[in-house]
Amino acid sequence: MTWVRIVAALRRFWWAIPIVAASALALMFRVQRDDARHTLDNERAAWTAEIDRADKARLTAERDYAVRLATAADGYAARISALKPIILRSTDTVREYAQTAAGRAVCLGADRVRGIDALDAELADDPDPARGGARAVQADARPPAGGR
Repeated sequence: MTWVRIVAALRRFWWAIPIVAASALALMFRVQRDDARHTLDNERAAWTAEIDRADKARLTAERDYAVRLATAADGYAARISALKPIILRSTDTVREYAQTAAGRAVCLGADRVRGIDALDAELADDPDPARGGARAVQADARPPAGGR
């Protein structure tokens, strides 16, 4: 082809050049858009998996905390009950408690509870309450041992 024929073809089909360029740009932008969508979908899937993992870890931590708290409360109750004896004042309560496994080991019989109540009543009717520590303490004029 000569230069004249090439210039004549360009004059005749000049409108095809912008269309081809626009088509090429559209194709290029479509590829970029698809790539960006794919990247966003991957990131969304990764974030969703991470959020699910964090939720599972949080639920596991809450469950473990509840178990530790219950265990600690049981241990604390056991230590406190070992330090302070259970005082039962009702004969019916004593009978019901004595029927349990723990009550058979540590509970007094109902007749002994009545005896303790009677002893408490006798002590409450004591005619000489000053016999104990109700008297005034005598002042000691001597210096304390050790020279102080």
